Amino acid sequence: MAPGAVSGKSKVTIVGSGNWGSVAAKLIASNTLKLHSFHDQVRMWVFEETLPSGEKLSDVINRTNENVKYLPGIKLGKNIIADPDLENAVKDANMLVFVTPHQFMEGICKKLVGKVNKDVEAISLIKGMEVKKEGPRMISNLISEQLGINCCVLMGANIANEIALEQLSEATVGYRENKDIAEKWVQLFNTPYFIVTAVQDVEGIELCGTLKNVVAIAAGLVDGLEMGNNTKAAIMRIGLREMKALSKLLFSSVKDSTFFESCGVADLITTCLGGRNRKVAEAFAKNGGKRSFDDLEAEMLQGQKLQGVSTAKEVYEVLSHRGWLELFPLFATVHEIAIGHLPPSAIVKYSEHKPMLSLV
Repeated sequence: MAPGAVSGKSKVTIVGSGNWGSVAAKLIASNTLKLHSFHDQVRMWVFEETLPSGEKLSDVINRTNENVKYLPGIKLGKNIIADPDLENAVKDANMLVFVTPHQFMEGICKKLVGKVNKDVEAISLIKGMEVKKEGPRMISNLISEQLGINCCVLMGANIANEIALEQLSEATVGYRENKDIAEKWVQLFNTPYFIVTAVQDVEGIELCGTLKNVVAIAAGLVDGLEMGNNTKAAIMRIGLREMKALSKLLFSSVKDSTFFESCGVADLITTCLGGRNRKVAEAFAKNGGKRSFDDLEAEMLQGQKLQGVSTAKEVYEVLSHRGWLELFPLFATVHEIAIGHLPPSAIVKYSEHKPMLSLV
């Protein structure tokens, strides 16, 4: 049994410390101090970086109580301890919060195999999927399978910097069987400005959070082409339809009602209006597609990662492998534009294919 469980109190570790990870830490730290069922102290694993000052990022977080690189100007809570040693960070925890770019998760899970007890509960705030020959694997499944633990998800209309400023936001916790565990995660995250509800649909919630980043690339391209709100609304509607159709084709258990939760239509709207995927795609279109997304990401995001472009590639692989490309013209077109096979203007040129209607 994890040591944290012996006292009856849950001990939380956050695996990740980027922009969203730091905001999650702030939410969690404020609640563990108030709630008797949690240990006050929260460890946060930090991928160690040396700052321009020569100091280590984890040292600066512990000295200033602030993630000066990824969330400057926001105090995280004095009970947050930054730890650059992944094994050490997780060793006493019985609740793990995963919040890193999805492309790093396989490596992180490999390092944690055998280091995490089977009674540990996990939650993933990660938007993305892995594509294997046998099909897509959601990040919550990767965590469950590699570490042998239950994994819920938390997704929603959550642009991190707005939550850091304590502006009202909502989120959705997805769970499989155990509603009590879901309610414990709700307790850990819920605040007067961050309203969390639990829904029994892990795959639907996680796919919403993943696929909306592809639609946000499309919305950013529309902005970069200086087209208006009608065009953007059309792209968002078509995008939502493709999100729903692909989710239900991949997992028949996905519920229609999930798309009306914060993780669905609300997250799609906020990501297409703000967010890093929209912003970089706008710059890509303004440059006529002549500068790569990698180049723009490095210039514009100060070390943060784009999710939409890599997700578009993963989705394209799934569609191509299953012969579904022409059923999902928006998703397919986003990838073709991102790799330079089509110009940005192609985002509004494709025709809608009739077979879509029978899918939805």
